[in-house]
Amino acid sequence: MDMAAGNGATGALARLGLVLPPPPKPKGVYKPLVIVERTVLVSGHGPLLPDGTLLRGRVGHDLDEVAGKEAARQVGLAILATLVAGLGSLDRIGRVVKVLGMVNATPDFTRHPAVINGCSELFAAVWGPDRGIGVRSAVGMACLPDDIPVEIEAAFELA
Repeated sequence: MDMAAGNGATGALARLGLVLPPPPKPKGVYKPLVIVERTVLVSGHGPLLPDGTLLRGRVGHDLDEVAGKEAARQVGLAILATLVAGLGSLDRIGRVVKVLGMVNATPDFTRHPAVINGCSELFAAVWGPDRGIGVRSAVGMACLPDDIPVEIEAAFELA
């Protein structure tokens, strides 16, 4: 069943009881969101908590796989907050096109896709399995800015 049916993505957000953090402000020379024709590109986001602070740590050292997956889910919520701030409503999104997930991990941690599932599962719950799942890459990094455990960027198609 398409979870976004009926009331759209905004309705799914409410039904799921999700609370979005404040949309993050750029920490460099870039825009959080750019629209090119019918494509919405979202810059890399970190795991922004509801109080506006970032979750920090390295997967495989400070966080286990489950905590890493929760961090990726929190990144997904920050991306949703940016979409709402930039578009006015999640209902303007037609589908997820691409997700690039980067995991700040120890060299022996190899389950990067399992961590990034935290974001992908969130998007699937918000837009449904057909429109909420796009193509994806999940890779490990030696470090990420501000020692965040996960950074994700995404592309969406407008409805």
